[in-house]
Amino acid sequence: MPITTDRARDNHAQQHDGHHNGNGYHAERAGVQIGARRPDLLTEAERKHRLEAAVREILTLVGEDPDREGLVKTPHRVAKMYDELLEGYQQDLATVVNGAFFDVSYDRGEMVVVADIEYNSLCEHHMLPFVGKAHVAYIPRRSVIGLSKIPRIVDMFAHRLQVQERLTNEIADALVEALDPAGVMVVLEGQHMCASLRGVKKHGTNMITTAKRGEFRTSPELRDEFYRAIGK
Repeated sequence: MPITTDRARDNHAQQHDGHHNGNGYHAERAGVQIGARRPDLLTEAERKHRLEAAVREILTLVGEDPDREGLVKTPHRVAKMYDELLEGYQQDLATVVNGAFFDVSYDRGEMVVVADIEYNSLCEHHMLPFVGKAHVAYIPRRSVIGLSKIPRIVDMFAHRLQVQERLTNEIADALVEALDPAGVMVVLEGQHMCASLRGVKKHGTNMITTAKRGEFRTSPELRDEFYRAIGK
């Protein structure tokens, strides 16, 4: 089944509304010097160097000495961390699914549920973590997807700068694209550090978002069955 690749969410589809350099890169919007090369045109060594330099600049601007013993390797560690936490930009749906579809005799209208998928992501507003669990259900039409692929799809979208509402919809839409099921439903629970460490500073607040596609939109019975399956 063909799947459209979406390399890095159209890798930041370029919407230009100001000055550009010769490569068409919106330098002011990216917060870099006019004339700097687009990040996707940098070598890996250049990209890592610029990322480490940016971390070093932050340390300096908050009043620290980036050359003191405890911080000398911090820019390298932080750059490496962001590569890990944001690896979803380097992944696409076709590669993650890798053709893991199986024809299985499954009665029409029955659902497959994968519950309690732990995930972590970074809020795009403050780049602070939010963590939680994803619960996914789908109603197969022709085939089922390999069990491990659903957590991998969750992780692919979670490991990008996100808001929980969009993350929920992206997971649901990816399953629709990959499987063409009769229905999909996704429930995400999330606890957001941007609300517990700063701002309102409310610890333990749990945000719940849902996305419904196909028969889950029109059938309260299916939604109730799913909620019972995940203990909600």
